[in-house]
Amino acid sequence: MDFRRVADLLFEVGMLQRTPRTGYRFLGSGQQSVAEHLFRTAVIGYALAKLHGRVDTARVTMMCLMHDLPESRTGDQNYVYKKYVKALEDRAIVDLTDGLPFGDELKALLDEFNACSTEEALLCHDADQIELMLQLKEERDLGNRYAELWLRYAMKRLRTEVGRRLAEAILGRDFCGWWFDEEEEDWWVKGR
Repeated sequence: MDFRRVADLLFEVGMLQRTPRTGYRFLGSGQQSVAEHLFRTAVIGYALAKLHGRVDTARVTMMCLMHDLPESRTGDQNYVYKKYVKALEDRAIVDLTDGLPFGDELKALLDEFNACSTEEALLCHDADQIELMLQLKEERDLGNRYAELWLRYAMKRLRTEVGRRLAEAILGRDFCGWWFDEEEEDWWVKGR
């Protein structure tokens, strides 16, 4: 077994930490790397799979974690760029997986995501959109008025009932709600 090819993959994955998600250029605020996006998408996918209850949770989580790996080669293609630039993602997937001892499995996972052929793939697509929605909700809560328009389009891209329900819950919350509770006024005044 050639561990050098696996080492190359791990270096390539590191590129995702330095690959920006490019849509924020058009939104006017916010920033995120592809690696940051993949991490939260995987957590969202895990949650969606558990809420759904009838899918392979590990497969959804792994698909979410891997779905944008080709962007180490193609870069992030936002909706404006996609109007004018054709990324050769199929070729990137082949080049990315070729020679890996688990390359066929990784390629099958990426192909399944792109084909939207299973309930797991649909949940992964929803997790991808919900991660964007979380970012947009934070930007909206901080005053970016364009984030609202983007949120409406992201909501329309959701494909599962469980995804829509989670997205509605997200839109109904303040992004600081998990740590800031105004009812605990004594804590915020006295620190205890």
